[in-house]
Amino acid sequence: MKRLYRSVTDRRLGGVCGGLGEYLEVDPTVVRLIAVIAGLATGIFPFLIGYVIAWLIVPEAPPKTPS
Repeated sequence: MKRLYRSVTDRRLGGVCGGLGEYLEVDPTVVRLIAVIAGLATGIFPFLIGYVIAWLIVPEAPPKTPS
């Protein structure tokens, strides 16, 4: 079962969009672009509250061990 984690390698602010991009197997830049559009459409303040809540709730990805 796939788990949602915040990205440790592809992060700009908290790694939420990078982790969501890895989870959905899409480019994290597309996720960031959709997030910006959603933030502008719904209002900046509600989007920021949602992002901060996701930042606090979604765990950081475990370190990858070299194989």
